[in-house]
Amino acid sequence: MIEARGLSKWFGDRCGVDRLTLRVGSGEILALLGPNGAGKTTTVRMLAGILRPTGGGARVGGFDLLENSQEVRGIVGVLTEQHGLYTRMRAGEYLDFFGALYGLSAQVRKERAAWLLAKLALQVDQDRWLAEYSKGMRQRISLVRALLHDPSVLLLDEPTSALDPESAHVVRSLLRELQQEGKTILTCTHNLMEAEELADRIAILRKGCLIAEGTPGQLRAGLRGVPTFEVRLSGPWDGVSRDLPERIELVASGETWFRYQVAEPQEMNPILVRRLVGLGIPILEIREVSPSLEEVYLRAVADGENLPERELEGSRS
Repeated sequence: MIEARGLSKWFGDRCGVDRLTLRVGSGEILALLGPNGAGKTTTVRMLAGILRPTGGGARVGGFDLLENSQEVRGIVGVLTEQHGLYTRMRAGEYLDFFGALYGLSAQVRKERAAWLLAKLALQVDQDRWLAEYSKGMRQRISLVRALLHDPSVLLLDEPTSALDPESAHVVRSLLRELQQEGKTILTCTHNLMEAEELADRIAILRKGCLIAEGTPGQLRAGLRGVPTFEVRLSGPWDGVSRDLPERIELVASGETWFRYQVAEPQEMNPILVRRLVGLGIPILEIREVSPSLEEVYLRAVADGENLPERELEGSRS
């Protein structure tokens, strides 16, 4: 549903996105991560047909981004970081206005707005001015606006950033429901827990370049290296390193637990268990510890700091 090929955007001599190649399948949720200034918002704006690329191209829902920009806008629902609400309009009037722009009949836009407001737990007086709404309410109204025309592709920039935990949960539940209906969703977020909960795949940008991509499991596997294990004990213990076989490296410990790394777990884990049991140390649990998404992200971004400087004209070509 989304296929970018060498997509680039320059702002004068500054590169916003550099030769991005990315695919998002039908019914898939892709989380786009990266530090501020990495190119996430610029990518969303290009895919939505708001910004014209400097180089490369993309297809959204089968439509070419440059040749069929009007058709792209018709099938895409966009939530930008700056919501652009017309605060001197009433909520109902505002939603009706945008529904009319999308060509919806008066009855359809009324029913669609009511359904989305209920789904987002936004029980509000639609005769109130938007200027009177809280920041979180404005964000949810903006999401209703983005979904009014039942788009097949959603491009969401920080969809839960201004929301309290309960409202954020409601939004994530709606996104999962839309995914089950076959919607394709690309969401930019700084919330790593949210990305891991929602996304089928994750893509990480740094300096406008794609530096890592894959499922959460694939990204963790790429960082794993020497396996790390954690042992939980049913009581306090003061032995730690002196009780461990030589080829096991202690990396952290507490009163009733410790973590270690070992290059040959199939051989050494049974030796460790026998050693601890023989010493009368009460083992409650032993498990492998996978890197967190935060660790994966921070490593990828740190590696991305070493990206070579771009050749200005070469990157533009």
